Amino acid sequence: MIPPPDSLLRYEPPMLVSRRSEKRSPEARPLKGTPQTPPQPGPVPQPRPRPAASAAAAEGRQPQELLNAILPPREWEEDKQLWVQQVSSVPSTRLDVVQLQEQLDLRLQQRQARETGICPVRRELYSQCFDELIREITINCAERGLLLLRVRDEIQMTIAAYQTLYESSTAFGMRKALQAEQGKHDMEKRIAELEEEKRELERQVNEEKAKCEAIEKRENERRQIEEKKHTEEVQFLKRTNQQLKAQLESIISK
Repeated sequence: MIPPPDSLLRYEPPMLVSRRSEKRSPEARPLKGTPQTPPQPGPVPQPRPRPAASAAAAEGRQPQELLNAILPPREWEEDKQLWVQQVSSVPSTRLDVVQLQEQLDLRLQQRQARETGICPVRRELYSQCFDELIREITINCAERGLLLLRVRDEIQMTIAAYQTLYESSTAFGMRKALQAEQGKHDMEKRIAELEEEKRELERQVNEEKAKCEAIEKRENERRQIEEKKHTEEVQFLKRTNQQLKAQLESIISK
């Protein structure tokens, strides 16, 4: 595992917690953080602390424990060795805050964070900057640090809710788009079927029109023939009538 990347949050120097190659007895207590110094041979006498000094050490450990609860230490493994790095409990000055702002602007520029819109890089850097401000304020006033912790957690929860809403809305939009695409494909298929049916009906209509025109033409020809035949019969009957009338008059006149 590679060491964690640099952060705007100030940390103490890393401490070696344990070595994976060491063989420890089951009754052995867990090792605490130790600096990178080789052990001295032989027993090392430890001076007995004074009561005032022990009280001061306890007071010094209390902010560190609070910082560890608010901003947990980061751990990593390197060369089969477990390293731990806690957040720094050193108070910050005005110059540190100015340098923090300069580092924030520099890293935003180096990592090419977008100035607007959704940008994970910009969000990560501003989160680190906010954690550093929480650390600085917690050292001076624990209550303010805890209140800022609540504000940070509420902001992160709100962002997570918006992210979940965005992902669900994106998934909903994709489903609707796929449904619309599928519906479009079905509609295009239905339109093609209807157009084919329309062409078939138009062909049948044209055939029926052609049949009607042929029938009308044939009936017109037949009617003309019948009219001509009828006219000829009428003319023949008229001539016959005239002849018979003439014969009858000639017979009467004799």
